[in-house]
Amino acid sequence: MTQAPAPPRATRRQHDREILALAVPAFGALVAEPLFLMADSAIVGHLGTAQLAGLGVASALLATAVSVFVFLAYATTAAVARRVGAGDLKAAIRQGMDGIWLALLLGAAVIAVVLTTASPLVDLFGASPTAAPHASTYLMISALGIPAMLIVLAATGVLRGLQDTRTPLYVAVAGFVTNAVLNVALVYGADLGIAGSAWGTVLAQWGMAAAYLAVVIRGARRHGASLRPDAAGIRSSAHAGVPLLVRTLSLRAILMIATAVAARLGDSDIAAHQIIVSLWVLLAFALDAIAIAGQAIIGRCLGAGDAQGARDACRRMVQWGIGVGLVLGVLVVLARPVFLPLFTSDPAVTDTALPALVIVALSQPICGVVFTLDGVLMGAGDGPYLAWAMLVTLAVFAPVALLVPVLGGGLTALWVAMTMMMTVRMLTLWLRARSGRWIVTGATR
Repeated sequence: MTQAPAPPRATRRQHDREILALAVPAFGALVAEPLFLMADSAIVGHLGTAQLAGLGVASALLATAVSVFVFLAYATTAAVARRVGAGDLKAAIRQGMDGIWLALLLGAAVIAVVLTTASPLVDLFGASPTAAPHASTYLMISALGIPAMLIVLAATGVLRGLQDTRTPLYVAVAGFVTNAVLNVALVYGADLGIAGSAWGTVLAQWGMAAAYLAVVIRGARRHGASLRPDAAGIRSSAHAGVPLLVRTLSLRAILMIATAVAARLGDSDIAAHQIIVSLWVLLAFALDAIAIAGQAIIGRCLGAGDAQGARDACRRMVQWGIGVGLVLGVLVVLARPVFLPLFTSDPAVTDTALPALVIVALSQPICGVVFTLDGVLMGAGDGPYLAWAMLVTLAVFAPVALLVPVLGGGLTALWVAMTMMMTVRMLTLWLRARSGRWIVTGATR
């Protein structure tokens, strides 16, 4: 992103092909992930309202427990891609194995915490007396799948670093289908109720983890990489992940503050906010696919010592991010009359959501730049800067958002604050990209 002549058309076409080849399958895999919860909700919902409410509480707790470790995918992608660029596939896979071992250790620790605190956690989230037993049952069984989920994150990072986003797509689709079949069989066929849904999901998650491990182990044997845990390598993976953990926790804090503010605005506002957040997450998947391509391509370029190639790829991916953001913004505006009735028939909720959706639509090009540059800097291994940038963003957003109920403006004002938050992120990331300080070549940063 430093000032330099635009790359020739042939180079841009090459970047376009690479971005599409990585981003399209990545988008498919990202969309497949939330389908797990949708399938569980559809199946459990027919058991009763209390069971569905319990699933909602348990799923929120599980999502939080797993999402904070998404750095397992991000950091592993960057580290593996650098070694691929340097031409050392053995070291690339060895680095990936270190990430997988770290995932297994973290998963064991999280299981211990969840199993010993399941009931208090459910109570803390405010589950009703009728929903709480179902939430605890689902949470305690599903906790057994947490190591598998973390292994999937790390192994996905390995394959992305190896420039392979097709295998994660195939595994995600197979996992979704298996999950749906097992849920129906265990919930209704075996009459296990909500426990059957939890067991079905756990089995599907371990099946996905086994599929990933089979691919990685096959690659390790082909290139002579050791499969044994290496303490130094695991520490290195953890060290690279800490700044990204800070970044993720800061982002989660922003989203929690936004939800808390919306709840204070009233029932119609919080209902509309939840609908908008679901759309915002879906839009984020499309933009995050470009970020995933950025992680893999930038890491490979820097590992190969190709600083100019990294700059050119960054420039082109930002253009893609802006373009996709513009298209998504137009689609949001056009789809508003169709989208909102899918979630609510309450005119008060619809009237509250409509103007806020316009703000979301206008912000999509900004989101496109943010997601793209986030991926570029992750691919460069620039985690410490990403952590500080997100902490700055949190510090700016929190007081502005908390003033919304005081100053008025309702949900629309809250999403103006959210757009301001994304603008601050864009500025911090753009300044870093423009400086060129993220460009550090070599097999390691």
